[in-house]
Amino acid sequence: MRIGILQCGQSPDQLKQTLGDYPDMFVRLLAGRGFTFRTWHVEAMIFPDQVTEADGWLLTGSRHGAYEDHPFIAPLEEFIRRAHDAGVPMVGICFGHQIIAQALGGTVVKHPDGWAVGTQDYDFGGQPVRLNAWHQDQVVALPPGAEVAGRNAFCQNAALIYGDRAYTVQAHPEFDDAFVQGLMDTRAKGVVPDALLDGAAARMGEHKGADLIADRIEAFFKQPRALARQDAQGAA
Repeated sequence: MRIGILQCGQSPDQLKQTLGDYPDMFVRLLAGRGFTFRTWHVEAMIFPDQVTEADGWLLTGSRHGAYEDHPFIAPLEEFIRRAHDAGVPMVGICFGHQIIAQALGGTVVKHPDGWAVGTQDYDFGGQPVRLNAWHQDQVVALPPGAEVAGRNAFCQNAALIYGDRAYTVQAHPEFDDAFVQGLMDTRAKGVVPDALLDGAAARMGEHKGADLIADRIEAFFKQPRALARQDAQGAA
C-alpha cells in the first residue's frame, strides 16, 4: 500500500542528522507493515498533482498554527477536502490532526490552558495509552462527521475518527524521548514554561504506547472502504 507523506514542518536542523526529519520518523513507526512511502514537502509548496497518487495520506506535525497565514495552508486544506470527498484515507498527527479538522469545518485555537509537553496519558475508547505530546494548539470544535476516539482531561479531542475517511491524533506516536529532549533543548526555552519542562524531564523513560497507535493507523489504512465498494459495484 502506497502512503503519501505530506510533510507540513521540519525537525530542528540540530536534530535532523542524528534523529531524522518528520517523514523518517513515520517510516520507522510504520516499518514492517506492508507500506511503501513517498514524501511531498507541502510546507515548501510541493504538492501531489492528484489525491489518487497514493492509496492513503499521512499529514505530519509542524511548528506552524493551522489558523496562521502561511502560503501552504489554503492549498493543503483544499487537498484535504478533495481527498475526503474522493474517499482516499488520511491520517493526521498533531498539526495534521488540526489541519484536517479545520479543513473539514472544525475550529483550532491556541489553547488558553497552555502546553502539553512530553509524556501524557490518554483514554482511547477505554484503553489507556501513554504518548509523547508537544502542542499548545487544540481542536476545540469538531467538524461534521467527526467523532472523538481519544481524550484526556487537558485535551478533550485528542483523537478523532471520520468514518473510514480520516483518523487523527493530537499526540506524537512518532516522537521518542530522545527527540522530545531535543525539542526541549532547541525550541522550548522561553516558550514553554519551566515547570512543564521539568515535568516532562521527570517522566522521560516511561513506556509509551506508540506501537498501539501504529496498529490503529495500519488497521485504518487497510480497512475496506465504503466508497471503493460503491465504485466497484458501479463498474460491475
